Amino acid sequence: MKALREIGWNKAFQFAALTIAMVFYRALLFSPLRVRMLRLLGAKIGRNVVLHDVEFFNVYRRGFSGLHIGDDCFLGNQCLMDLADEIHLGAQVTLAERVVVLTHLNVGYADHPLQNHFPARSAPVRFEPGCFVGACVTVLCGVTVGARAFVGAGSVVTKDVPPSHVVAGVPAKVLRTLVDGAPND
Repeated sequence: MKALREIGWNKAFQFAALTIAMVFYRALLFSPLRVRMLRLLGAKIGRNVVLHDVEFFNVYRRGFSGLHIGDDCFLGNQCLMDLADEIHLGAQVTLAERVVVLTHLNVGYADHPLQNHFPARSAPVRFEPGCFVGACVTVLCGVTVGARAFVGAGSVVTKDVPPSHVVAGVPAKVLRTLVDGAPND
């Protein structure tokens, strides 16, 4: 009942309805069918998008209207997308397998003892055109991954990634800059 008091009946109903919709979405085996269903639910998705087994959570907060995917994007298996705030993918963005995109931070209920130190917040996450995010990467709320940037597998991205840069690590740090698409060591 505590959760219901914090979110209210309207959000609880949205949560239930969208959870049922996600059961149908997950049953769709082919990417074009998943894309169509997400468009029907309000997502803005471009042409030639491949959605493998992508999961969404916190959809009841903003809805699929907060999901924007440009043309020619690829989202790999077991990507986890937090729709508490907006997620924008420009054209030709690749998210490899098991990428986690977080758009919010909340340590617990309003009376949680850590709320004073880590107040709840949300912020959009943006992936600019042509960037690549490797397998098992976590991207935190408010981050922008720049155009043609490369994020190495297993990284935790805590701050913006400049365009045409290679980053990796925990937390992700700049390793090098790309010049005209070629590595510049």
